[in-house]
Amino acid sequence: MTIPIKDRKGWMSLLAKASPDRLAALLPDLPDHGFLRSPEAGAVMVQGRTGGTGAPFNLGEMTVTRCSVQLADGTVGHAWVQGRDRGHATRAAVVDALMQTAQAAALQITVLDVLVAEAARAASARAEKAAATKVDFFTLVRGEDK
Repeated sequence: MTIPIKDRKGWMSLLAKASPDRLAALLPDLPDHGFLRSPEAGAVMVQGRTGGTGAPFNLGEMTVTRCSVQLADGTVGHAWVQGRDRGHATRAAVVDALMQTAQAAALQITVLDVLVAEAARAASARAEKAAATKVDFFTLVRGEDK
């Protein structure tokens, strides 16, 4: 399972959902960069939909940290991550910027594909755990129920 290199929405989502420690382990050294917007925490309103597709309603607030960086070559990267981890937001913004450069193919293999594989394994483990609790109900037809 791979994310197309040009699918910015996909890699930004993946980086936001990635474990901060795992992202730091995969990309320990960041290239030279400056902050256009240093990491800052805030809150956003999370919306839900009744029945999944119905009318929207405000579910509540969630803490996020946003960051915008500029690489030495002028490439700009942005990130919004859940929680207050400034390092995670910075690292995700730098990866976003790097994915817009010639380093994208290498970064795809060394960081994004690894995160995608780990996310797929975690989703599979959750699905297996949920499947183990599944109950199938069935009805036997008795002669007098005809």
